[in-house]
Amino acid sequence: MAVGSEQQGHRMVLKEPQIPFEPRIIYEDQRIIVVDKPHFLATMPRGMWYASTVLIWMRRLYGEPAIIPAHRLDRATAGVLVLVRDPAARRAYQMLFQEHRVRKIYQCLAPVRPIVRPRTGTVRHLDPPRVFPLERRSRMIKHRGVLQAWEERGPVNAVTRVELTAGQGCLAAYTLYPKTGKTHQLRVHMNALGLPIVGDDLYPRIQTRAYDDFSRPLQLVARRLEFTDPFTGVNRIFNSSVPLEPQGEV
Repeated sequence: MAVGSEQQGHRMVLKEPQIPFEPRIIYEDQRIIVVDKPHFLATMPRGMWYASTVLIWMRRLYGEPAIIPAHRLDRATAGVLVLVRDPAARRAYQMLFQEHRVRKIYQCLAPVRPIVRPRTGTVRHLDPPRVFPLERRSRMIKHRGVLQAWEERGPVNAVTRVELTAGQGCLAAYTLYPKTGKTHQLRVHMNALGLPIVGDDLYPRIQTRAYDDFSRPLQLVARRLEFTDPFTGVNRIFNSSVPLEPQGEV
């Protein structure tokens, strides 16, 4: 069992499993650090994870305890992650994400098959009669402590554009453009279309795996982030180099 104490506002776990992956630095300046986050590495300390998180990794690497993330990626999701190192700049960068002023592009691997009609929400085909691209709109709910999010009837709060990019046998690469940022939004929307993302151990059903089983990463990558820097006015574009890797038949 992990033993913990408090440091810098986070519970420090004294014994925890080691994650054999580390973030790759894409860019840094006096205000931000941008990393390419690997699968399995959490953004912030939670549960059994403390040292094996991007936040603690970067604080220790730079010796700067004031570093915080401007947004978050699921532990299972890889890709571009922005951290703020200047406390005076925190709000400006966090508001970019909260106000949806960041253009996000994700890529994933999922089955090649006809889509299904979700039980709630809508699916709008943007170039009929072609199936893709399409826009998925729904109401999503996620409670803290509950592993899965779910969709229900009600006002829409989650919107994703889905494009079919390229086929790879029984799998295809899809490009996803989230217009909102609900927890597990892309995983839930793809699953609702009958296209669960390869390696997803939460959707459509919870699958238990050993904490040190890194053999089947979720094939979802935050491929690209683009925004206008609130301090310099420069258009920032950051890309992930984490590959999508087929893991057998679906």
